[in-house]
Amino acid sequence: MKGYSIEFERENYPRARLEGVDASYKDLSEVCGRIRGKDAEWAKNFLSLVSAGKLPVLYKGHNKKLGHRRELGGKKGRYPKKAAAAVLKVLMSAIANGRSNGMGEKYKIVHAAANKKNIYGRVAPKGRWARSDYETSRIEIMLEPLEAIPKGVEVVPPQKEEPKKEAKAEKAKEEKKEVAK
Repeated sequence: MKGYSIEFERENYPRARLEGVDASYKDLSEVCGRIRGKDAEWAKNFLSLVSAGKLPVLYKGHNKKLGHRRELGGKKGRYPKKAAAAVLKVLMSAIANGRSNGMGEKYKIVHAAANKKNIYGRVAPKGRWARSDYETSRIEIMLEPLEAIPKGVEVVPPQKEEPKKEAKAEKAKEEKKEVAK
């Protein structure tokens, strides 16, 4: 599908993405790498613990001169709270998209990725030569429903019942009568 870094044929995958995230794309990519291929409920619990600072994330890349963590069995890791909160937000959005399209309640994370997006130059004040760039990122998550959808059946979102206009008009008339009394 256009705009995603993964090619897929079926439209029966709930997905979500967030552009212009103010977080390190390196941290985001490590967090996405830890939840890829996992169950969505497990990922929600994991991301909430990481964003609270109670659980570290294993860093496979971007880990030069990084301290080891006892919780990870001596492997390198960090506590990327900001990145975990952003990924959790996108994951919740993807789950909500799946529910609203009638795809069930249980999902597996098929694709989770983070990329570097725009770089905006920032100039230091008072005529200094130093410059620090403001980098934004993007997150995309795609889920697969664990409850099988039969082949040849289109997934149709549940229709919302709209209140009838006549019922609204009757309520308005009754309210006017009560006010007049």
